[in-house]
Amino acid sequence: MADDATLDEICITAIADGFRGDGEILCNPIGNVPVIAGRLAKATFESAMVMTDTVSVLAANTIPVGDPDAERLVEAWMPYRDLFDIVWSGRRHIVMGASQIDPYGNQNFAAIGDWKKPKAQLLGLRGAPGNLVNNTTSYWIPNHSTRSFVEKVDVVSGPGYDRVSELSGWIQSNHEIRQIVSNLGVLNFSNQEKRMQLVSCHPNVTVEEIIAATGFELLLPDEIKETRIPTKEELKLIREVIDPHGLRKAEFAKK
Repeated sequence: MADDATLDEICITAIADGFRGDGEILCNPIGNVPVIAGRLAKATFESAMVMTDTVSVLAANTIPVGDPDAERLVEAWMPYRDLFDIVWSGRRHIVMGASQIDPYGNQNFAAIGDWKKPKAQLLGLRGAPGNLVNNTTSYWIPNHSTRSFVEKVDVVSGPGYDRVSELSGWIQSNHEIRQIVSNLGVLNFSNQEKRMQLVSCHPNVTVEEIIAATGFELLLPDEIKETRIPTKEELKLIREVIDPHGLRKAEFAKK
């Protein structure tokens, strides 16, 4: 393990670990940090995954983020319209953001406040409903606070386990929120209660700090680990190949 790993690199490897065992699917992370994580997973332990270049092709090689002129080893053409066939097939793992998320995984990035007259208008529902009923979904939330981890979301963009439990068995069988990675730790959902639980704390973060930054009661299993540190190989890939210009640092500048 590499002792000089920084928080951004620890979060990236935690997001990447969420793709373990996925096999031949479309890895579809959104945003610089998740894209770096997806490319790290494909370059190391999940080589069978496919990823777009974030524009229109599936690329076999590891492309640096933020470089539109980087050479691409093109495996296939995938314009945006073709993505919907993958979405409905279910062979996709997407990493999205969330302005709010609640104990059961209901996610909001549509609006803050009363939806009839919101305090802030955000992205809208976008593709979140379809993602959650068809594809494995994970979340990257760079600012873990009581404003983002809330008892009840203002608008449901992506349904959580409580809402899906009222729907058909087919939808329930295709609904999986695999993990949530924040700037403080890694969380997932209890197999029995389907409530959010703490899995690991990032180095130098305590369980008490995560509890204080969460606006609802987290489940606390008997063993809460420390989030793993990236290996030297992973750090080399992140720093020199995937993100040589340090674009990942932007989300951590004020953390």
